[in-house]
Amino acid sequence: MHDLTPTPALGAATQTIGTVTVAENTGVALASVAARTGGENTCTKVLKAVLGAVPDVGRTVLHDPEAGFWMGPDQWMIGAPMDTHEDIADQLKAKLGDAASVTEQSGAWVAFDVTGERMPDMCEILCNIPIRKMVAGDVRRTMIHQLGCFVIRRAAYDHIRILGPRASAKSLHHALITAATSVA
Repeated sequence: MHDLTPTPALGAATQTIGTVTVAENTGVALASVAARTGGENTCTKVLKAVLGAVPDVGRTVLHDPEAGFWMGPDQWMIGAPMDTHEDIADQLKAKLGDAASVTEQSGAWVAFDVTGERMPDMCEILCNIPIRKMVAGDVRRTMIHQLGCFVIRRAAYDHIRILGPRASAKSLHHALITAATSVA
């Protein structure tokens, strides 16, 4: 078997501009789960066992080590640390069987953690979400720099995680740095 080393989308260094820090987070493994017709109850049971609860509309469950958020009716994105869950899709598929379609997503998304006192100001420039009303565990799908992204409000008031298309990581990073610079 080959010993392959995953590469980050950008490998960009963490940047702090004013009070805002933008960091590519390469340590997140992702898998999407879509309940199949008739498998909804099984999905609910398995997600409760894995996350402690099933993420509701516009919400994420910030469980440790796994976390997940609602993407659509009977659809969720599940994430966990890459170090311990590199095969998260296989783990979920083993638990869900034919009740759901599980797809590996780690290579499809880039994750950026944005933190700092001026993060809400920066977020208002980037996208159309109610960042100042969002609480820990809220998630919104939105457009950032013409890219479909998910913005997840983390536990700390000044922390969001942005998931965007990996193929456009450089464009998304540029938009984040430009917005951070404008509020610095």
